[in-house]
Order: sequence, then C-alpha cells, then structure tokens
Amino acid sequence: MKRFEGVLLCTDLDGTLLASDHTVSKENLDAIDYFMAEGGIFTFITGRMPYFVADIYQRVRTNAPIGCINGGGLYDFRTGSYLWAQELSRDVLELVRYADEHIPGIGIQVNTFDTLYFCTENEAMRDFRRITGLPNITCHYADVTEPIAKIVFADKNEENIRRLEALLNAHPRAHAYDFIRSEATLYEILPRGIHKGIALTQLASILHIPQAKTIAVGDYNNDIGMLQSAGLGIAVANATPETKAAADMLTVTNDEHAIARIVADLEQGNLPIQS
Repeated sequence: MKRFEGVLLCTDLDGTLLASDHTVSKENLDAIDYFMAEGGIFTFITGRMPYFVADIYQRVRTNAPIGCINGGGLYDFRTGSYLWAQELSRDVLELVRYADEHIPGIGIQVNTFDTLYFCTENEAMRDFRRITGLPNITCHYADVTEPIAKIVFADKNEENIRRLEALLNAHPRAHAYDFIRSEATLYEILPRGIHKGIALTQLASILHIPQAKTIAVGDYNNDIGMLQSAGLGIAVANATPETKAAADMLTVTNDEHAIARIVADLEQGNLPIQS
C-alpha cells in the first residue's frame, strides 16, 4: 500500500496554495507530485469558475475533479465538463437590481457556467480583470440568458461592502440565497446551502473516500465550510481570525510553502489523520 493511499487533500488557491505574488512554489509542486505518486488524491476547491483557473490547472495538475464556484460545482478538466453543479434561480436578479439601485457604483459580475459578464464597472472590477487576465465581456445583468452560477459584487470601499451586506440580508428574498465575503473587495450571492464544504463532501462521496480521510486547507472566510466539513481542517498562518478559529490546526503561511509542509507533516505522522 502506498504511503498516502486513500487520503483526499483539498486546498484553496489564493492565499493558500498560491504565494502572495500568485505563483506556485517549486516546493509545493514537488510535494503535490510526491503526494499523488504515493497514492494521495489532490485537488483544489476555489471560488473561481473553471474558465479562469485553466492556467493554474496547467501548472498544478490534480488527479481528481476540482471544486469551483465556492462549492457550487465540481469540474473535470480531463473531460471538460461539470460532474455536478447548482445554479441560481433567476429571481436573484431582483436582488442585483435592488443593490444596483441603492448602492450606485457598486461593481457587478454575473457568472454563468461558461462566461463571466462584467455588468457594472468600477475600480475594483478593473483590478479584478488585471489580476485574473479575463476579457472584458460586458452585458447588463437583466440581459444574461444563460443559467447563472453566482453573482459577484466588488468595491474597494469597505463601507459600501458593509452596506451591501446589510441590504441583501434584509431583502425579503434573502432566505433563498447564501451570501459570502470571498475577498476583501468581493461579496457573492450563491444558491442556498452552497459552500466549499459541499463540494468537498460531494467529491469525497464520488471517490468513495470517508470523511475522516479528507484534509482541507484555506485562508479566507469562504473556506470555513470546507475546513469544517473535512476530517482535518487546516488554516494557513496568514488566514483571517474567523478562518483560524474554524480550523482544527494551523500551518505556515502561503509564502512558506504551506502545502509542502502539510505533506511533510502527514508523512511524519504529525497530523491527526490516518494516511
């Protein structure tokens, strides 16, 4: 039996697997290759859509489908298709319109399963495109006809994000959706009950891996569900206070090759999980 046989290791990308300069260290890449060669199952679970993690997938190969849309989907790059996905009701556009009317200038994206539409522009959206390299495909949110995966609002003004959070949570239809702060400048609407932990649970079930043999690693509040759903939830040292509080244990920062450290600790028997 190989050293990591039957262990599922799921990591977040930004702030966790990726260093602060958005690169993946050789130490992490080598550790991932070793983990998989010794029977481990490795993947990442991200808030991003598959179409803008394809470049990362070329650098960081997985041996399982990825989790995406903050837990709203499982995508297999080998077949170019979703294994499982949850879409938003089009009634969500009522909340989008409500936010647009009450917080002028808030950035708005509509994410479908194949395209990301930039609906309202601001500085935060321009920074988002600069970092991701995504094309500026524009469309009014009411004109999007494809199934909707998630809605993303963006603003560099913290007060606007807080106003948005209060506004959406007070809306009469709020009970039908979940809301998550995915980055400092981003706030998202997801289908009710969806979070990264759902994707981890769905994937473990498909792969017939018991929950006790799953490991999740993350840094931000949208990773909390994943850390709580895994057999072992690990927060990197640069994680938010809320994420650290939800984790079973801490490891080094994303700039100190956190995934390599976790694989080494697992091999040395320093983690409370049976490998």
